[in-house]
Amino acid sequence: MYRTAEGKDIFVVDGHIHYWDGSPENQKNVHGKQFIDCFYAYHSNLSPPEQRWEKSKFEKYSEDDVYRDLFIDGPDDVAIVQTTVLSDFYKNGFSDVGRSTSMAARNPERFIVNGSFDPRDGEEALDHIRFLKEKYDIQGVKMYTAEWNGDSKGWRLNDPEAYKCFELCDELGIRNIHVHKGPTIIPLNLDAFDVRDVDHAATDFQNLNWIVEHCGLPRLDEFCWIATQETNVYAGLAVVMPFIHTRPRYFGEIMAELLFWIGEDKILFGSDYAIWTPQWLVEKFWNFQIPDDIASERGVQLTDSVKEKILGLNAARLYDIDTGTRIKQLKESPALLAAG
Repeated sequence: MYRTAEGKDIFVVDGHIHYWDGSPENQKNVHGKQFIDCFYAYHSNLSPPEQRWEKSKFEKYSEDDVYRDLFIDGPDDVAIVQTTVLSDFYKNGFSDVGRSTSMAARNPERFIVNGSFDPRDGEEALDHIRFLKEKYDIQGVKMYTAEWNGDSKGWRLNDPEAYKCFELCDELGIRNIHVHKGPTIIPLNLDAFDVRDVDHAATDFQNLNWIVEHCGLPRLDEFCWIATQETNVYAGLAVVMPFIHTRPRYFGEIMAELLFWIGEDKILFGSDYAIWTPQWLVEKFWNFQIPDDIASERGVQLTDSVKEKILGLNAARLYDIDTGTRIKQLKESPALLAAG
């Protein structure tokens, strides 16, 4: 829970966090090293100096680190853990659903763990979706359209194999589809993260919520045009948030564009932990105002009520979180570090 300077408590749903293992022991090849090195470069270049981690901790952090950074030192009430497998790069997966679920079991009221699948696996992908629903009762999945799979260097959301998977998600009630559509990560290809396939999938699967992580950056304009006409397309602020520190005017421009085009009800906070920790992001965001010239041009304001929606209420709606009930549960079951 984030408490403002005025003493108001703000319910925070961190819509995009990971529990990864990018350590050298888990790296399958040079590409595994490239991937985590790229993440670390984002972390080092966009974080305040006091928030930077040592490389070894960044590569593989502990369950206690997660609990401390999110819930004890941090403001999160609920965190949505995203699965990113990258089996071509990592021996046991980069951010594995089983490992994340085991971590989350210490305090299940605090976590929602999403799954993932690769439609290029054909029938195996469909079987895996059924497995994820049966074993973990997932509410959502994370899609990485630039992930490598053998000779394939990417896929599109409107591929026939992908549509079969989304049809099954719809049938099973897996409603929240988080899609990485943003900056590239070495060695993945930027073009495979092109945002335009969201337009097709969102039109054809009206029952699914398409949370476009990173807002399509650097293709913000294309994303905004799509998300304006598609009522079931949402903006995830992971990767956008740290620009509030390094380039605050640029951050203001992004927020103004999103508010102008898609409105306050379709924007979701995400820290992208452990690239960044949520405390400083939420604190800076709560105290941030869009520069007057940018705000007046778009006719938008980042009011406290808008910030409340972005920080938690919008994601709570998509994941059917009753905030009053959840707050009561969290008071009865606080996040605790391991004994000793």
